[in-house]
Amino acid sequence: MSEISVFSISMQNILITGGTGLVGQVLTSALLEEGFKVSYLSRKEQNIPNVKTYTWDVRKQNIDTQAIRQADAIIHLAGAGVADERWSDARKQEILKSRTESTALLAKALKANEHTVKAFISASAIGYYGLDTGATLLHEDAPAGNDFLAEVTKSWENSIEEVSNLGIRTAKLRIGIVLSEKGGALPKIMQPVKFGAGAALGSGEQYMSWIHIEDLARMFLFALQSTDIQGAYNAVGPQPLSNAALTQAIAKTLGRPLFLPNVPTFALKLMLGEMAAMVTGGNKVSSQKIEKAGFQFKFTEIKTALENLIG
Repeated sequence: MSEISVFSISMQNILITGGTGLVGQVLTSALLEEGFKVSYLSRKEQNIPNVKTYTWDVRKQNIDTQAIRQADAIIHLAGAGVADERWSDARKQEILKSRTESTALLAKALKANEHTVKAFISASAIGYYGLDTGATLLHEDAPAGNDFLAEVTKSWENSIEEVSNLGIRTAKLRIGIVLSEKGGALPKIMQPVKFGAGAALGSGEQYMSWIHIEDLARMFLFALQSTDIQGAYNAVGPQPLSNAALTQAIAKTLGRPLFLPNVPTFALKLMLGEMAAMVTGGNKVSSQKIEKAGFQFKFTEIKTALENLIG
């Protein structure tokens, strides 16, 4: 990832929240490879080589302020997984509060302590635009949706403004469907395909704006190192494709047949409840803004991305 090092920065100590998650692990390796010092904010002590852990308790709004005082930049990834459990009322509150209250705690600590934090790079999500926006190509200035995940993401981004109001450069990466062989959507789609039981979901026509996990980690580094990056950017690859096309591409990469009819929407609703809208709907999201800012994708086509991950 050394090609990104051309940016002139004075930041050395990077504090990550949610660092033990899927994206955080890849990003940590990338940062260490680039020569940064990495520390985590975590609910409990972590034994990770070359990474110092500080603790916080978001529910109690407690934080080890030394984490803030030693940081030159913060990458904020923390948040309860939206697809980990069915959306009960309690789970919905957890999804929302894990994002807004964690950001509020960071803003509070930044305001109350002397620090040298120059940049705050936060995860966000393309859920901002709504669960199903059809074939309309969405840029960052598109309006927010009004469903559950859109409301969560709007509140999440609003909470990030509390940091921006402190005079800290703040960027929000609206993350799409992250492709990784170690977790997320890809293994869940792969599993039935491997056994000859793969099928497109719902209509199969819904768009899936995907990004290779390595490109996502590189994008966080790019946002960290480029002082021109501020505000919202779509963290998706340049070639979104339909659910059916993605499923077909996975089957082809695995060398497996794909002959079953689409899984009907009503069956998905029975299995997943309200959360089914995450897979029956979709978004066609543009990566043009981040590319115009100078970011170059390593994986622009689904074929090369899948060959790299599972080929």
